[in-house]
Amino acid sequence: MEAFLISTGLVALAEMGDKTQLLSLVLAAKFRKPWPIVLGILAATLANHALAGAVGAWVTSLLGPDVLRWIVGASFIAMAAWMLIPDKLDEGDVAAARPGLGVFATTLVAFFLAEMGDKTQVATVVLAARFNAWASVVVGTTLGMMLANVPVVWFGDRITRRVPIRTVHVVSALVFLALGAAALLGFG
Repeated sequence: MEAFLISTGLVALAEMGDKTQLLSLVLAAKFRKPWPIVLGILAATLANHALAGAVGAWVTSLLGPDVLRWIVGASFIAMAAWMLIPDKLDEGDVAAARPGLGVFATTLVAFFLAEMGDKTQVATVVLAARFNAWASVVVGTTLGMMLANVPVVWFGDRITRRVPIRTVHVVSALVFLALGAAALLGFG
């Protein structure tokens, strides 16, 4: 349960102001069909995070507990620093949204590609390695993505204007920093 709750909370925070959240806003404005967009986000996130979680579980099986502790701790601290760097939507992410595919397929492809190498994908790898609980982490990180992106699809920039993104990023960075320090010190 700990892996699920931490994964959900961290990814929901990390996703605020992230490029995939911006992509959700662009797709919602372009297509104005929230259900296929939400389902595309869900499918893309499940696929992407299942792969990322598998990488994290694989890393856990290769490394001893002491080496893994240092890698996980350093990774969480690096994620804390990365959280403080503002995200921008890449032109390639928007270009992946081809009109001939339909709303669901366009969302699926664009969201999957935008999530490759993104903060939340890297966080999923690290969380899966940290907790060695693939299913709990994948379900938690997927739920976190949905909690951050679905309201944007439905309510658009009304939400993004009211949420102080910089504050959310600082809080996320502090949480990642605390988890990194705890891992390095051998807690949890």
